[in-house]
Amino acid sequence: MGTTATTPSRASAPALTVETVATGLTHGWDIGFLPDGKVLITQRTGDIALLSSGKPGATVRMLKADTSTVQVRGEGGLMGLVVHPDFTTSREFTTCQTHMENGQPVDIRLVTWRLTADELMATRVKELLTGLPIAASGRHSGCRPTIAADGALLVGTGDTAQGTFSQDKGNLGGKVLRVDLRTGEPLPDNPIPGSRVYTYGHRNVQGVAVRANGQVLTAEHGPDKNDEINLLVPGANYGWDPSQGGTVPGYDESVPMTDLTRYPDAVAAKWESGTTTEAICATAFLSGAQWGALDGALVATALKGAKLLLYTLDASANVVSVAIPPEFDDRYGRLRAARVAADGSLYVTTSNGSDDKLLRITPG
Repeated sequence: MGTTATTPSRASAPALTVETVATGLTHGWDIGFLPDGKVLITQRTGDIALLSSGKPGATVRMLKADTSTVQVRGEGGLMGLVVHPDFTTSREFTTCQTHMENGQPVDIRLVTWRLTADELMATRVKELLTGLPIAASGRHSGCRPTIAADGALLVGTGDTAQGTFSQDKGNLGGKVLRVDLRTGEPLPDNPIPGSRVYTYGHRNVQGVAVRANGQVLTAEHGPDKNDEINLLVPGANYGWDPSQGGTVPGYDESVPMTDLTRYPDAVAAKWESGTTTEAICATAFLSGAQWGALDGALVATALKGAKLLLYTLDASANVVSVAIPPEFDDRYGRLRAARVAADGSLYVTTSNGSDDKLLRITPG
């Protein structure tokens, strides 16, 4: 496992059409498509928006929902979102959010909600999973849920800037978790029996994408270099260890993102950003014949880099080439969420904090 990332070629990006579906959002964090064409968007502020459609000119309405216990601070707040596959009958969706009690941070948790029949309100069904670590500052909160090909719920989490958490398999921070979407319990075929931990040794996973062949690729923030795209291997270590095996206190970010010296069996990244960071965030796979040569390409949004990256992969998920569409140059700012709708259109949110947008992207 302990090889280094390849250096892919830079490819020219095909023309894209970028349409603004809706404006007036604030830090849109994730996107969920409903069976009737409406769209849910979580906002880090604690608001859940319901859009009338995924087409330009959609109306935006904020749902009534009790998110008063969401701690909105730093990188934390109302974050990831998945719409349940049985939404037509259950009307349920699950969010990932920082949680406080009496004004004090408690944990990060997954909460399942039900959209009322009149589509005016989201009511809490249950706390699906509690106990994910939280930083009082909100730093490295994760938290991206995605449903795998087999129906399992995968959740990318952050290490909350605590040096020992990523390598501690008893801690849910700095991991990708695999749980039952209905119960939040670990699945019986998880690599560590009785544990929700699917992979460990991560820094801050904010992108989880499932390829058509079942492969799962994640996007992970680096410190001052080497953002990573990783291919998940059940039970594997991804080599982030700011405690240096527990030998140093605090949070030493000078260590490698994947420390192959300390952990020779750690899984090397499929792609690294190199000497700088883009703060890559959400990931999604393009799908559909309309994308031509990009059918099956991996998309990543970038916050700091304020761009979209398109990765062409081989069958082993090695990155063959990377293209950066010029349509996003200095135009939309920081990009956060990325999800692909049933018709193959790519949807992306901006995360600038003022008049944020939902964008629809199709081949030019």
